[in-house]
Amino acid sequence: MRKIIYIDIKNKKNFDEKLLEILKDEEYIAHYNTNKEKINIDTKFLYSDYETITAYGKISDSYGEILNPENLKKYINSQNDWFFGFFSYDYKNHLENLTSNNFDGINVPDYFFFQPEIVFIEKNKILEIHYFENITSTEKIKFLKEKILKLEENKIQPKKNNVELKQRIDKNSYLKKASELKNHIKIGNIYEINLCMEFYSENTEIEETEIFNKLNSLSPTPFAAFFKLKDKILISASPERYLKKSGMKIISQPIKGTAARNENLEIDNENKIRLENDEKERSENIMIVDLVRNDLSRTAKKGSVKVDELCGIYPFSSVFQMISTISSELKSEELYIDVINTSFPPGSMTGAPKIRAMELIEEFEETKRGLYSGSVGYFSPEKDFDFNVVIRSIIYNKTAKYLSYSVGSAITDKSVPEKEYEECLLKAETMKSVLLIC
Repeated sequence: MRKIIYIDIKNKKNFDEKLLEILKDEEYIAHYNTNKEKINIDTKFLYSDYETITAYGKISDSYGEILNPENLKKYINSQNDWFFGFFSYDYKNHLENLTSNNFDGINVPDYFFFQPEIVFIEKNKILEIHYFENITSTEKIKFLKEKILKLEENKIQPKKNNVELKQRIDKNSYLKKASELKNHIKIGNIYEINLCMEFYSENTEIEETEIFNKLNSLSPTPFAAFFKLKDKILISASPERYLKKSGMKIISQPIKGTAARNENLEIDNENKIRLENDEKERSENIMIVDLVRNDLSRTAKKGSVKVDELCGIYPFSSVFQMISTISSELKSEELYIDVINTSFPPGSMTGAPKIRAMELIEEFEETKRGLYSGSVGYFSPEKDFDFNVVIRSIIYNKTAKYLSYSVGSAITDKSVPEKEYEECLLKAETMKSVLLIC
Protein backbone atom coordinates (compact mmCIF):
# COMPACT_ATOMS: atom_id res chain seq x y z
CA MET A 1 0.00 0.00 0.00
CA ARG A 2 1.37 3.40 -0.97
CA LYS A 3 1.78 6.27 1.46
CA ILE A 4 0.49 9.70 0.43
CA ILE A 5 1.82 13.12 1.37
CA TYR A 6 0.23 16.44 0.40
CA ILE A 7 1.90 19.71 -0.68
CA ASP A 8 0.15 23.04 -1.24
CA ILE A 9 1.28 24.33 -4.66
CA LYS A 10 -1.20 27.14 -5.30
CA ASN A 11 1.59 29.73 -5.30
CA LYS A 12 3.76 27.74 -7.72
CA LYS A 13 3.36 29.15 -11.22
CA ASN A 14 3.90 26.74 -14.11
CA PHE A 15 4.23 23.93 -11.58
CA ASP A 16 3.70 21.11 -14.06
CA GLU A 17 6.41 22.47 -16.38
CA LYS A 18 8.93 22.69 -13.57
CA LEU A 19 8.10 19.24 -12.23
CA LEU A 20 8.94 17.82 -15.67
CA GLU A 21 12.18 19.81 -15.62
CA ILE A 22 13.11 18.18 -12.30
CA LEU A 23 12.36 14.68 -13.65
CA LYS A 24 13.57 15.01 -17.25
CA ASP A 25 16.71 12.90 -16.82
CA GLU A 26 14.76 9.89 -15.51
CA GLU A 27 14.48 6.87 -17.85
CA TYR A 28 10.75 6.31 -17.29
CA ILE A 29 8.31 9.24 -17.16
CA ALA A 30 4.58 9.45 -17.78
CA HIS A 31 2.87 12.83 -17.54
CA TYR A 32 -0.77 13.43 -18.47
CA ASN A 33 -2.28 16.92 -18.43
CA THR A 34 -6.02 17.71 -18.70
CA ASN A 35 -5.37 21.48 -19.05
CA LYS A 36 -8.61 22.12 -17.18
CA GLU A 37 -7.75 25.77 -16.52
CA LYS A 38 -6.57 26.51 -20.06
CA ILE A 39 -9.29 25.17 -22.35
CA ASN A 40 -12.81 26.44 -22.84
CA ILE A 41 -14.55 23.08 -22.69
CA ASP A 42 -17.41 21.88 -20.51
CA THR A 43 -15.83 19.81 -17.72
CA LYS A 44 -18.55 17.18 -18.24
CA PHE A 45 -16.70 16.33 -21.45
CA LEU A 46 -13.46 15.67 -19.57
CA TYR A 47 -14.73 13.11 -17.03
CA SER A 48 -11.45 13.79 -15.15
CA ASP A 49 -10.93 14.49 -11.47
CA TYR A 50 -7.33 15.78 -11.63
CA GLU A 51 -5.34 18.51 -13.36
CA THR A 52 -2.19 16.48 -13.98
CA ILE A 53 -0.92 13.02 -13.14
CA THR A 54 2.78 12.23 -13.35
CA ALA A 55 4.71 9.02 -12.68
CA TYR A 56 8.38 8.16 -12.85
CA GLY A 57 10.85 5.41 -12.01
CA LYS A 58 10.23 1.73 -12.73
CA ILE A 59 9.87 -0.73 -9.87
CA SER A 60 11.79 -3.92 -10.63
CA ASP A 61 9.59 -6.99 -10.62
CA SER A 62 9.54 -10.65 -11.62
CA TYR A 63 7.69 -9.76 -14.82
CA GLY A 64 10.42 -7.36 -15.91
CA GLU A 65 9.23 -4.79 -18.40
CA ILE A 66 5.61 -5.80 -18.89
CA LEU A 67 5.45 -6.45 -22.62
CA ASN A 68 2.88 -9.24 -22.57
CA PRO A 69 -0.83 -8.36 -22.23
CA GLU A 70 -1.56 -11.48 -20.20
CA ASN A 71 1.30 -10.67 -17.84
CA LEU A 72 -0.07 -7.15 -17.57
CA LYS A 73 -3.50 -8.37 -16.48
CA LYS A 74 -2.02 -10.88 -14.00
CA TYR A 75 0.31 -8.29 -12.52
CA ILE A 76 -2.35 -5.60 -12.22
CA ASN A 77 -4.60 -8.12 -10.47
CA SER A 78 -1.84 -9.12 -8.05
CA GLN A 79 -0.53 -5.65 -7.22
CA ASN A 80 -3.59 -3.33 -7.10
CA ASP A 81 -1.32 -0.44 -8.01
CA TRP A 82 -0.64 2.17 -10.68
CA PHE A 83 0.61 1.14 -14.12
CA PHE A 84 1.53 3.62 -16.84
CA GLY A 85 2.24 2.87 -20.46
CA PHE A 86 1.03 2.59 -24.01
CA PHE A 87 -0.35 0.41 -26.74
CA SER A 88 1.23 1.38 -30.06
CA TYR A 89 -0.91 1.19 -33.18
CA ASP A 90 0.98 -2.00 -34.08
CA TYR A 91 -0.41 -3.76 -31.01
CA LYS A 92 -3.12 -4.65 -33.55
CA ASN A 93 -0.79 -7.39 -34.85
CA HIS A 94 -1.15 -9.23 -31.51
CA LEU A 95 -4.93 -9.08 -31.76
CA GLU A 96 -5.56 -9.86 -35.43
CA ASN A 97 -3.74 -11.55 -38.32
CA LEU A 98 -2.07 -8.29 -39.41
CA THR A 99 1.48 -7.07 -40.01
CA SER A 100 3.46 -3.80 -40.00
CA ASN A 101 6.42 -3.79 -42.39
CA ASN A 102 6.75 -0.14 -43.43
CA PHE A 103 9.71 2.08 -42.57
CA ASP A 104 10.10 2.84 -38.86
CA GLY A 105 12.44 5.60 -37.69
CA ILE A 106 11.40 5.49 -34.01
CA ASN A 107 11.24 1.77 -33.10
CA VAL A 108 9.03 1.76 -30.01
CA PRO A 109 7.79 -1.62 -28.71
CA ASP A 110 4.26 -2.62 -29.65
CA TYR A 111 3.16 -2.19 -26.03
CA PHE A 112 4.84 -1.23 -22.77
CA PHE A 113 3.78 -0.61 -19.15
CA PHE A 114 5.69 0.11 -15.97
CA GLN A 115 4.85 0.20 -12.27
CA PRO A 116 6.23 3.55 -11.09
CA GLU A 117 8.21 4.32 -7.96
CA ILE A 118 6.40 7.60 -7.38
CA VAL A 119 3.10 9.08 -8.62
CA PHE A 120 2.20 12.78 -8.43
CA ILE A 121 -1.46 13.81 -8.69
CA GLU A 122 -2.36 17.49 -8.90
CA LYS A 123 -5.89 18.36 -7.75
CA ASN A 124 -7.17 21.85 -6.92
CA LYS A 125 -3.63 23.19 -6.34
CA ILE A 126 -2.80 20.37 -3.94
CA LEU A 127 -0.10 17.92 -4.94
CA GLU A 128 -0.51 14.32 -3.78
CA ILE A 129 2.68 12.25 -3.77
CA HIS A 130 2.00 8.48 -3.73
CA TYR A 131 4.99 6.29 -2.83
CA PHE A 132 6.05 3.08 -1.15
CA GLU A 133 7.70 3.55 2.22
CA ASN A 134 11.23 2.19 1.80
CA ILE A 135 14.72 3.65 2.16
CA THR A 136 15.13 4.54 -1.53
CA SER A 137 11.68 6.08 -1.98
CA THR A 138 11.84 7.97 1.33
CA GLU A 139 15.13 9.59 0.31
CA LYS A 140 13.75 10.48 -3.11
CA ILE A 141 10.60 11.95 -1.57
CA LYS A 142 12.68 14.09 0.78
CA PHE A 143 14.77 15.35 -2.14
CA LEU A 144 11.74 15.99 -4.37
CA LYS A 145 9.78 17.74 -1.65
CA GLU A 146 12.67 20.13 -1.07
CA LYS A 147 13.00 20.78 -4.81
CA ILE A 148 9.25 21.37 -5.21
CA LEU A 149 9.01 23.73 -2.26
CA LYS A 150 12.00 25.71 -3.58
CA LEU A 151 10.78 25.95 -7.17
CA GLU A 152 11.60 29.41 -8.41
CA GLU A 153 9.10 31.51 -10.28
CA ASN A 154 11.57 32.33 -13.06
CA LYS A 155 10.55 31.13 -16.47
CA ILE A 156 12.62 28.28 -17.91
CA GLN A 157 14.98 29.74 -20.51
CA PRO A 158 14.37 28.29 -23.99
CA LYS A 159 17.16 26.57 -25.90
CA LYS A 160 17.65 26.40 -29.66
CA ASN A 161 16.50 23.17 -31.28
CA ASN A 162 17.89 21.80 -34.54
CA VAL A 163 14.97 20.70 -36.74
CA GLU A 164 14.75 20.48 -40.53
CA LEU A 165 11.40 18.99 -41.54
CA LYS A 166 10.77 16.76 -44.55
CA GLN A 167 7.53 15.25 -45.87
CA ARG A 168 7.41 11.48 -46.43
CA ILE A 169 4.49 11.56 -48.94
CA ASP A 170 4.34 14.55 -51.29
CA LYS A 171 1.10 16.21 -52.34
CA ASN A 172 0.76 14.43 -55.69
CA SER A 173 1.35 11.03 -54.07
CA TYR A 174 -1.21 11.78 -51.37
CA LEU A 175 -3.83 12.84 -53.91
CA LYS A 176 -3.23 9.67 -55.95
CA LYS A 177 -3.49 7.44 -52.86
CA ALA A 178 -6.69 9.17 -51.72
CA SER A 179 -8.24 8.70 -55.18
CA GLU A 180 -7.30 5.00 -55.26
CA LEU A 181 -8.82 4.52 -51.81
CA LYS A 182 -12.02 6.15 -53.03
CA ASN A 183 -12.13 3.43 -55.66
CA HIS A 184 -11.90 0.81 -52.90
CA ILE A 185 -14.89 2.52 -51.29
CA LYS A 186 -16.76 2.60 -54.60
CA ILE A 187 -16.44 -1.17 -55.10
CA GLY A 188 -17.42 -1.89 -51.49
CA ASN A 189 -14.11 -3.00 -49.91
CA ILE A 190 -14.42 -0.31 -47.21
CA TYR A 191 -16.76 2.52 -46.22
CA GLU A 192 -14.17 4.84 -44.69
CA ILE A 193 -10.41 4.84 -44.11
CA ASN A 194 -7.96 7.09 -42.29
CA LEU A 195 -5.00 7.90 -44.57
CA CYS A 196 -1.94 9.29 -42.78
CA MET A 197 1.42 10.72 -43.77
CA GLU A 198 4.63 11.44 -41.86
CA PHE A 199 6.71 14.58 -41.44
CA TYR A 200 10.20 13.87 -40.12
CA SER A 201 13.60 15.30 -39.27
CA GLU A 202 16.92 13.42 -39.21
CA ASN A 203 20.08 14.18 -37.22
CA THR A 204 17.91 16.22 -34.90
CA GLU A 205 18.53 17.27 -31.32
CA ILE A 206 15.75 18.83 -29.25
CA GLU A 207 15.03 19.77 -25.65
CA GLU A 208 12.06 17.46 -25.30
CA THR A 209 10.47 18.91 -22.13
CA GLU A 210 10.77 22.40 -23.59
CA ILE A 211 9.04 21.27 -26.79
CA PHE A 212 6.24 19.65 -24.75
CA ASN A 213 5.73 22.77 -22.64
CA LYS A 214 5.66 24.97 -25.75
CA LEU A 215 3.20 22.68 -27.54
CA ASN A 216 1.00 22.46 -24.46
CA SER A 217 1.03 26.24 -24.18
CA LEU A 218 0.12 26.87 -27.83
CA SER A 219 -2.33 23.97 -28.07
CA PRO A 220 -3.71 23.00 -24.65
CA THR A 221 -5.81 19.85 -24.93
CA PRO A 222 -7.58 17.57 -22.43
CA PHE A 223 -5.45 14.50 -23.15
CA ALA A 224 -1.98 16.00 -23.48
CA ALA A 225 0.86 13.63 -22.64
CA PHE A 226 4.62 13.44 -22.21
CA PHE A 227 5.93 9.89 -22.10
CA LYS A 228 9.56 8.81 -21.88
CA LEU A 229 10.77 5.23 -22.30
CA LYS A 230 14.54 5.61 -22.07
CA ASP A 231 15.48 7.22 -25.41
CA LYS A 232 11.96 7.07 -26.92
CA ILE A 233 9.87 10.16 -26.20
CA LEU A 234 6.25 11.08 -26.91
CA ILE A 235 5.19 14.75 -26.91
CA SER A 236 1.42 14.83 -27.38
CA ALA A 237 -1.30 17.48 -27.62
CA SER A 238 -4.10 14.98 -28.12
CA PRO A 239 -7.69 16.25 -27.98
CA GLU A 240 -9.11 12.73 -28.18
CA ARG A 241 -9.98 10.08 -25.61
CA TYR A 242 -9.83 6.46 -26.70
CA LEU A 243 -11.28 4.71 -23.62
CA LYS A 244 -11.93 5.51 -19.98
CA LYS A 245 -13.10 3.03 -17.34
CA SER A 246 -14.68 4.31 -14.14
CA GLY A 247 -16.10 1.52 -12.02
CA MET A 248 -18.08 -0.56 -14.51
CA LYS A 249 -18.68 2.34 -16.92
CA ILE A 250 -16.72 2.63 -20.18
CA ILE A 251 -16.53 5.91 -22.13
CA SER A 252 -15.18 6.43 -25.66
CA GLN A 253 -15.01 9.83 -27.39
CA PRO A 254 -13.99 9.50 -31.05
CA ILE A 255 -13.17 12.57 -33.14
CA LYS A 256 -14.08 12.88 -36.79
CA GLY A 257 -14.52 16.34 -38.29
CA THR A 258 -12.13 19.31 -38.16
CA ALA A 259 -12.45 23.01 -39.01
CA ALA A 260 -9.99 25.88 -38.60
CA ARG A 261 -10.39 28.58 -35.93
CA ASN A 262 -10.17 32.26 -36.89
CA GLU A 263 -9.29 35.37 -34.89
CA ASN A 264 -12.26 37.13 -36.47
CA LEU A 265 -15.18 36.07 -34.24
CA GLU A 266 -17.72 36.24 -37.06
CA ILE A 267 -15.64 34.02 -39.36
CA ASP A 268 -14.84 31.73 -36.43
CA ASN A 269 -18.53 31.21 -35.72
CA GLU A 270 -19.23 30.62 -39.42
CA ASN A 271 -16.55 27.90 -39.45
CA LYS A 272 -18.13 26.27 -36.42
CA ILE A 273 -21.63 26.29 -37.95
CA ARG A 274 -20.26 25.01 -41.27
CA LEU A 275 -18.62 22.05 -39.49
CA GLU A 276 -21.75 21.35 -37.46
CA ASN A 277 -23.83 21.08 -40.65
CA ASP A 278 -21.24 19.46 -42.91
CA GLU A 279 -22.88 16.32 -44.32
CA LYS A 280 -19.56 14.62 -45.12
CA GLU A 281 -18.04 15.28 -41.68
CA ARG A 282 -21.19 14.10 -39.89
CA SER A 283 -21.33 10.92 -41.96
CA GLU A 284 -17.65 10.20 -41.11
CA ASN A 285 -18.34 10.70 -37.42
CA ILE A 286 -21.51 8.60 -37.40
CA MET A 287 -19.75 5.71 -39.18
CA ILE A 288 -17.09 5.65 -36.45
CA VAL A 289 -19.76 5.92 -33.74
CA ASP A 290 -21.37 2.79 -35.17
CA LEU A 291 -17.98 1.05 -35.21
CA VAL A 292 -17.30 1.99 -31.56
CA ARG A 293 -20.80 0.88 -30.51
CA ASN A 294 -20.14 -2.49 -32.11
CA ASP A 295 -16.70 -2.79 -30.46
CA LEU A 296 -18.03 -1.92 -26.99
CA SER A 297 -21.00 -4.30 -27.33
CA ARG A 298 -18.57 -7.24 -27.23
CA THR A 299 -17.85 -6.66 -23.53
CA ALA A 300 -20.95 -4.71 -22.52
CA LYS A 301 -23.91 -5.62 -20.37
CA LYS A 302 -26.87 -6.17 -22.66
CA GLY A 303 -28.63 -2.93 -23.59
CA SER A 304 -26.01 -0.70 -21.93
CA VAL A 305 -24.29 0.72 -25.05
CA LYS A 306 -25.48 4.31 -25.49
CA VAL A 307 -24.61 7.35 -27.59
CA ASP A 308 -24.48 10.11 -24.96
CA GLU A 309 -23.69 12.83 -27.48
CA LEU A 310 -23.64 12.68 -31.28
CA CYS A 311 -21.45 15.04 -33.32
CA GLY A 312 -20.84 17.67 -30.63
CA ILE A 313 -18.68 20.63 -31.72
CA TYR A 314 -15.84 21.54 -29.34
CA PRO A 315 -13.44 24.50 -29.60
CA PHE A 316 -9.66 24.11 -29.25
CA SER A 317 -6.95 26.71 -29.76
CA SER A 318 -6.50 26.26 -33.52
CA VAL A 319 -9.39 24.00 -34.59
CA PHE A 320 -12.98 22.99 -33.93
CA GLN A 321 -13.48 19.25 -33.51
CA MET A 322 -16.59 17.13 -34.01
CA ILE A 323 -16.70 14.70 -31.08
CA SER A 324 -19.18 12.00 -30.12
CA THR A 325 -19.44 10.25 -26.75
CA ILE A 326 -20.38 6.57 -26.47
CA SER A 327 -20.70 4.71 -23.18
CA SER A 328 -21.34 1.17 -22.00
CA GLU A 329 -21.37 -0.90 -18.82
CA LEU A 330 -19.03 -3.87 -18.53
CA LYS A 331 -20.83 -7.14 -18.00
CA SER A 332 -17.94 -8.30 -15.77
CA GLU A 333 -15.15 -6.49 -13.90
CA GLU A 334 -12.68 -9.08 -15.24
CA LEU A 335 -13.20 -7.75 -18.78
CA TYR A 336 -11.31 -4.51 -18.09
CA ILE A 337 -8.39 -5.57 -20.36
CA ASP A 338 -10.69 -7.33 -22.85
CA VAL A 339 -12.55 -4.10 -23.61
CA ILE A 340 -9.24 -2.70 -24.85
CA ASN A 341 -8.33 -5.81 -26.83
CA THR A 342 -11.74 -5.93 -28.55
CA SER A 343 -11.81 -2.23 -29.51
CA PHE A 344 -8.17 -1.50 -30.38
CA PRO A 345 -6.93 0.38 -32.38
CA PRO A 346 -9.20 3.41 -31.90
CA GLY A 347 -11.78 3.32 -34.67
CA SER A 348 -11.30 6.98 -35.55
CA MET A 349 -7.76 6.14 -36.72
CA THR A 350 -8.61 3.11 -38.85
CA GLY A 351 -11.90 3.17 -40.70
CA ALA A 352 -14.64 0.65 -41.39
CA PRO A 353 -14.74 -2.27 -41.65
CA LYS A 354 -11.78 -2.05 -39.30
CA ILE A 355 -9.66 -5.07 -40.34
CA ARG A 356 -9.91 -4.41 -44.09
CA ALA A 357 -9.17 -0.72 -43.47
CA MET A 358 -6.02 -1.66 -41.52
CA GLU A 359 -4.88 -3.94 -44.34
CA LEU A 360 -5.21 -1.08 -46.81
CA ILE A 361 -3.49 1.34 -44.40
CA GLU A 362 -0.47 -0.98 -44.42
CA GLU A 363 -0.55 -1.07 -48.24
CA PHE A 364 -1.03 2.66 -48.91
CA GLU A 365 0.94 4.35 -46.13
CA GLU A 366 4.74 4.49 -46.26
CA THR A 367 5.62 4.66 -42.57
CA LYS A 368 4.97 2.30 -39.67
CA ARG A 369 2.64 4.21 -37.36
CA GLY A 370 4.16 3.02 -34.09
CA LEU A 371 2.94 5.19 -31.22
CA TYR A 372 0.99 7.43 -33.60
CA SER A 373 -2.66 6.25 -33.70
CA GLY A 374 -2.00 4.16 -30.61
CA SER A 375 -2.82 5.11 -27.05
CA VAL A 376 -1.05 6.20 -23.85
CA GLY A 377 -2.60 6.18 -20.41
CA TYR A 378 -2.70 4.41 -17.06
CA PHE A 379 -4.39 1.81 -14.89
CA SER A 380 -5.26 2.91 -11.33
CA PRO A 381 -5.11 0.72 -8.18
CA GLU A 382 -8.90 0.28 -8.55
CA LYS A 383 -8.40 -1.17 -12.08
CA ASP A 384 -9.90 1.94 -13.63
CA PHE A 385 -8.08 3.42 -16.60
CA ASP A 386 -7.92 6.35 -19.00
CA PHE A 387 -6.26 6.26 -22.43
CA ASN A 388 -5.97 8.92 -25.13
CA VAL A 389 -5.57 8.59 -28.88
CA VAL A 390 -2.03 9.54 -29.92
CA ILE A 391 -2.66 12.28 -32.48
CA ARG A 392 -1.24 15.83 -32.79
CA SER A 393 1.94 14.31 -31.40
CA ILE A 394 5.69 14.54 -31.88
CA ILE A 395 7.65 11.31 -31.39
CA TYR A 396 11.42 11.33 -30.93
CA ASN A 397 14.19 8.73 -30.80
CA LYS A 398 16.97 10.50 -28.94
CA THR A 399 19.67 7.94 -29.77
CA ALA A 400 18.84 7.83 -33.49
CA LYS A 401 18.22 11.61 -33.50
CA TYR A 402 15.08 10.95 -35.50
CA LEU A 403 11.95 13.07 -34.99
CA SER A 404 8.53 12.30 -36.46
CA TYR A 405 4.96 13.48 -36.46
CA SER A 406 2.09 12.20 -38.58
CA VAL A 407 -1.29 13.56 -39.57
CA GLY A 408 -4.23 12.08 -41.42
CA SER A 409 -7.80 12.50 -42.55
CA ALA A 410 -10.76 10.24 -43.25
CA ILE A 411 -11.41 9.22 -46.84
CA THR A 412 -15.06 8.51 -47.71
CA ASP A 413 -17.07 8.42 -50.93
CA LYS A 414 -17.77 12.14 -50.45
CA SER A 415 -14.09 13.09 -49.98
CA VAL A 416 -12.36 15.62 -52.21
CA PRO A 417 -8.66 14.54 -52.08
CA GLU A 418 -7.42 18.14 -52.29
CA LYS A 419 -9.48 19.12 -49.24
CA GLU A 420 -8.32 16.05 -47.32
CA TYR A 421 -4.73 17.05 -48.01
CA GLU A 422 -5.44 20.59 -46.77
CA GLU A 423 -6.96 19.12 -43.59
CA CYS A 424 -3.72 17.18 -42.99
CA LEU A 425 -1.68 20.38 -43.30
CA LEU A 426 -4.03 22.18 -40.90
CA LYS A 427 -3.56 19.44 -38.29
CA ALA A 428 0.23 19.62 -38.75
CA GLU A 429 0.50 23.38 -38.38
CA THR A 430 0.83 23.67 -34.59
CA MET A 431 3.48 20.93 -34.34
CA LYS A 432 5.39 22.45 -37.21
CA SER A 433 5.31 25.92 -35.67
CA VAL A 434 6.44 24.65 -32.26
CA LEU A 435 9.42 22.82 -33.75
CA LEU A 436 10.51 25.69 -35.95
CA ILE A 437 9.94 28.44 -33.34
CA CYS A 438 11.89 26.75 -30.51
